[in-house]
Amino acid sequence: MGDFSQEGDRLSRVPGPPQTAPWNPEGDAERLWNSALQEPHLDALPRVTCPNHPDAILVEDYRAGDMICPECGLVVGDRVIDVGSEWRTFSNDKATKDPSRVGDSQNPLLSDGDLSTMIGKGTGAASFDEFGNSKYQNRRTMSSSDRAMMNAFKEITTMADRINLPRNIVDRTNNLFKQVYEQKSLKGRANDAIASACLYIACRQEGVPRTFKEICAVSRISKKEIGRCFKLILKALETSVDLITTGDFMSRFCSNLCLPKQVQMAATHIARKAVELDLVPGRSPISVAAAAIYMASQASAEKRTQKEIGDIAGVADVTIRQSYRLIYPRAPDLFPTDFKFDTPVDKLPQL
Repeated sequence: MGDFSQEGDRLSRVPGPPQTAPWNPEGDAERLWNSALQEPHLDALPRVTCPNHPDAILVEDYRAGDMICPECGLVVGDRVIDVGSEWRTFSNDKATKDPSRVGDSQNPLLSDGDLSTMIGKGTGAASFDEFGNSKYQNRRTMSSSDRAMMNAFKEITTMADRINLPRNIVDRTNNLFKQVYEQKSLKGRANDAIASACLYIACRQEGVPRTFKEICAVSRISKKEIGRCFKLILKALETSVDLITTGDFMSRFCSNLCLPKQVQMAATHIARKAVELDLVPGRSPISVAAAAIYMASQASAEKRTQKEIGDIAGVADVTIRQSYRLIYPRAPDLFPTDFKFDTPVDKLPQL
């Protein structure tokens, strides 16, 4: 009897089915409606499952595009689109760095967004006709205007890379070239000359100006032609650029000359005071900056010759001497008060 009572107690403690409260039409309906609004059910989304094994994780056959149940082998879905990245290398392009065939990013500067099909160069006999001409050409898929702008964009990128210009200047240059090209206001001018002038304008608008000689050194266009296109573009676009000052070039010139910070600050102070005192009327900021660097370096332990400064600044030795002669008489007033002289002011070279 005791065993039966213990067994009965054990059976009585077995949890039975959950007890449900009687249905309340008004309160339960409102509670279910509020819970449905607050907690969205993810199970309501359509999901591909096996009808015989709904909890089984389907296996995808990427080659055939099938979704297969691992329990019974039933093909639940066929011709499934693979949304992942496509990485495939063909036999004739194993040396390529990027095996992706999705193409470049969209280019809003081109008419079709640069989403046209580009056909690679054929290598087999089927790619050429009986006369040896290629059967498939890109000329049919790209307009002449887009082709000209693409070539100009490549030239702009090449020039910017040679003088280490950032991407934002390249983008501004491309926009300027597109505006000029669509206006057709510089007909008869070479696209390379227009691109070089646009690069010069973009540098000045972004606050990192470069000289005409620096732009000319990385392009195939003469300095005079770049200057002409520069004036025509400013007139056509009705835009302007800030005036260049000696401070725009000072840090770059001194860095290329490996001069210390003290000499750079002294040269900046000398050039600014010379302009404020109107000692160099009519002189370009580049020549004034070169003369100020020469004076500051000669007064310090890190001396530089006129030729070294001229090669970096892109000015002739005689130009540096002419600007130096104009500021030399007021040299004591030009140096900052905390400058440590290695050579006294009265011992500076008289050119």
